Amino acid sequence: MSVLIKPIITEKMTADSELFNRYGFYVDPSANKLQIKEAVEATYGVSVEKVRTMNYGPNRKSRYTKTGIQHGKTNALKKAIVDVVEGDIIDFYSNL
Repeated sequence: MSVLIKPIITEKMTADSELFNRYGFYVDPSANKLQIKEAVEATYGVSVEKVRTMNYGPNRKSRYTKTGIQHGKTNALKKAIVDVVEGDIIDFYSNL
């Protein structure tokens, strides 16, 4: 399985990428910072300066139904914020 799952394309991350050259990715929860750095450099052909990661636990929910209490949860996530060397950019919208 690959380390990078998908890029985070939100208003906040787009502003961050334009102002500070930072890009966000959802990554494999078992990946470390070195693996994330190598994957971004290999995939997008840029030089990575710094990697910051965040682990998000699952959100647990329960509801009351006719058959009793139903329990469920969302998946756990890991996000990575990647600082790219000045002058390099990642174009998520290019049609290659």
